[in-house]
Amino acid sequence: MKEDVSAWPSSNPVFKPVAEGDAERRIRVAFAEDDNDFRDAVAAELGDYGFDVTAFPDGTQLLDAFANGIDAEIILLDWSMPSMEGIDLLPKLRHMGILLPVVFLTGRTQPVYEKQALDRGALDFVDKSRGVPILAQRLRLIADSHKKPVELEFEDNFHCGRLLLKPGISRAYWDDVDVNLTLTEFKIVHLLASSIGTYVTYRAVYDCMHYVGFIAGSGENGYRTNVRSCIKRIRNKFRAIDPDFGEIDNYQSFGYRWGKE
Repeated sequence: MKEDVSAWPSSNPVFKPVAEGDAERRIRVAFAEDDNDFRDAVAAELGDYGFDVTAFPDGTQLLDAFANGIDAEIILLDWSMPSMEGIDLLPKLRHMGILLPVVFLTGRTQPVYEKQALDRGALDFVDKSRGVPILAQRLRLIADSHKKPVELEFEDNFHCGRLLLKPGISRAYWDDVDVNLTLTEFKIVHLLASSIGTYVTYRAVYDCMHYVGFIAGSGENGYRTNVRSCIKRIRNKFRAIDPDFGEIDNYQSFGYRWGKE
């Protein structure tokens, strides 16, 4: 079903479009959406908010563009597209070595879809009904927190005991066996292992999962539930390889650390 673009909020009292000549830098976005009218409308309005959008009608063309060296800072995906759904694009992008932040812009607003997207490594999940002003604000927050590409932050392979991390392809190995972590899970393991012996707060882990200042969950400390769920999945993946795995230690109500006593 096509989105009614005329129903989108057209203005925001706080976040205004970028005027011509504004010094604020323009952000490059690769956008995949199969609804032609909606895609054109969003791309045009994002342009008014300081974004240079390269749009594609499906995931296959988006993958081809990255294979040919398209220059982008953020990937914006619709969920429902022909030939390949947005959620299925994520692992293909990662296997290509594309580590850019991914945001879903979708009409599938049920929590089960949001959870699946975040579990697969997306950084944000925006309801289409929120409008371009909100979308633009959230994209700029992500872009500003990812000014240095992930591959430059994690240049070299990282060894920590039996753990080997290969940041260039976002893969983690335990005793040389691929743990099959998602991008988000990989980032958490990298954060903990690089601070071995030191507890990392729930908030710091959550910011690593999304971006600094991201707010979700129920209540002031609702994000802790999301962190605990993600840590549980990570532990289970390591224990599938090594039943005695116990490197992730919890300090109740504070956070986690990598390394046993």
